[in-house]
Amino acid sequence: MTLAWKFIVSFLVGSIPFAKVAMLGTGVDVTKVGSKNPGFNNVLRASKEFHFGKWRAVVALIGDIAKGYIALVALGGSWFVGLAPVMGHCWSPFLGFNGGKGVATTVGVLLFLEPKITFVCLPLYPILRLFGRKMGWKQEGAISSLTTMLVIATSVLTLRGVDSGIFAFMLFAIVVIRHVPNLREIIR
Repeated sequence: MTLAWKFIVSFLVGSIPFAKVAMLGTGVDVTKVGSKNPGFNNVLRASKEFHFGKWRAVVALIGDIAKGYIALVALGGSWFVGLAPVMGHCWSPFLGFNGGKGVATTVGVLLFLEPKITFVCLPLYPILRLFGRKMGWKQEGAISSLTTMLVIATSVLTLRGVDSGIFAFMLFAIVVIRHVPNLREIIR
């Protein structure tokens, strides 16, 4: 399979909207409630609001992480191919070329490409979430996600070199782009 086909297939795998899959049978469209974001946090919010149980959010989270990881396992992992499932998640053709923020799918890609760095850095996310909640941060999820992704990208650049670091920062840039509305609210 050529690199172009690997990219396309990986994009399509990343496009599977696990947040919508997690809400099947509920009658609730996660893209029309809460933040309207088809991702873990909005499924968690909707599950609480409509009393569906947190397991639906877990399905969305595991599905979004897994699609990033599995795309690379199945197609031969490279940084270039790793961009595709994240882009597919963020701009899914199944959701009218809209999608989620890309954090969980980026984690799946990073778990495949840089497992040690990712495992070491990931505890930063829940620590920042708890700290942010206690401090009353607006957008504590966005701050925690962006900070964790920045630390991972910086670690890849520092420990693995410029070639890998550029792609790690490209993944980070995608996540930043998808968080622009959150960043605007933080600045306000």
